[in-house]
Amino acid sequence: MEEYFSLLEEEIQRNGYGSEPASLYEPIRYIMRLGGKRMRPLLTMLSYSLYRDDIQRILPYAAAVETFHNFTLMHDDIMDQAPLRRGKTTVHKKWNVNTAILSGDVMLVRVYDIFLRLDVDKLKEVLLRFNTCAAEVCEGQQEDMEFERQRKVTVEQYLSMIRLKTAVLLGFSLELGAMLANAPGHDREVLRDFGINMGIAFQLKDDLLDVYGDKKNFGKQQGGDIIANKKTFLLINAMLHARGKGKKELQQWLSATRFDKQKKVAAVTKIYDSLGIRQLTEKRIQEYFTKGFQGLEQLSVKGKSITLINFVESIAKRQK
Repeated sequence: MEEYFSLLEEEIQRNGYGSEPASLYEPIRYIMRLGGKRMRPLLTMLSYSLYRDDIQRILPYAAAVETFHNFTLMHDDIMDQAPLRRGKTTVHKKWNVNTAILSGDVMLVRVYDIFLRLDVDKLKEVLLRFNTCAAEVCEGQQEDMEFERQRKVTVEQYLSMIRLKTAVLLGFSLELGAMLANAPGHDREVLRDFGINMGIAFQLKDDLLDVYGDKKNFGKQQGGDIIANKKTFLLINAMLHARGKGKKELQQWLSATRFDKQKKVAAVTKIYDSLGIRQLTEKRIQEYFTKGFQGLEQLSVKGKSITLINFVESIAKRQK
C-alpha cells in the first residue's frame, strides 16, 4: 500500500492542471496537496490489481477519481460554509467563493481530459458509468440541502441520500479498476456493491466522529453537524426516540437562532448519550461493513482480495 500511495502522489503532483491565471489553478493545487486518505483512487488501484499487475498503466485514471472527489469537496465546502478541510482553511475561505466555484469547475473538466486518454474500447463504458455516478452525487447533495428545510427526514431517506452523495463514488472507484482490468461483469457488480456498502458505513462513521471523534485529530470543525442542525443519522434517530424533557430540550436547541456553540454541542451530545445514539449508530455501521465484506466472497478472485480487505478495515478502524 505504501508503494501504491507513493505512485499515486507522484501522479497527482505531475498533473499541474493549468498555469494561467494562477489565481484559478493555485486553489486546485492547494486542495490536492491537502492530502487525505486517497481512499477512492487507492480502491481503483486495488480493484485493478486483483486481475492485473501493471498498475502504473491506470495511475492517471485513479488520479482522475481523486480529482473528481476533491472537486465535490470544494463545492460542498462552499454550500456548507465550512471553515476547515483536513485541518486547513477551505478554498473559499482562503481565496473567495467565486474562485472556488470556478476552480472546482476546471477540476471537473480536467477529469474528462484524463478519461479521454482511455482506449476507444473502454472510453464509452467508463464515461457512461462516470456520468451516472457524478449525477447521483449531485442528486445526493441536492437532497442533503433540501433536508435542511424539511421538518422531518426518515432514516430510510437519509440512508438513500448518503448512498448517492457519498457511497456511489466508492462504488464507481472499485468498478473503474475492474473495468480497466477487463474483469468479469459479475465481479464488477460485486465490487461496486462492496464500495457502496463501505461508503454508507464510512459516512455513518463520519457522522459519529463529528460528535465523538478526537478533537485534536478530526480535521474539521468539531460538532459542526450539531451546530448546523444537520440531519445526520444521529440527529434523526434522536428526534425519533426522544421523549418528555429530553425531546423538549432537543427541540429548543434545534429552534434556537442565537446560542453558544460549545454549549449546544455539549447539550445535544448529552441527549445523544442518554438515548444510546452512539451505540445505535455503531451497530448500523457494523451491519454495512459486514454486508460489504460478505459480498466479496462472490468474487471470482476472492483469494486475492486480502490487501483490499485489509485496506478497508484499516480505514474502518480510524478514530479521527
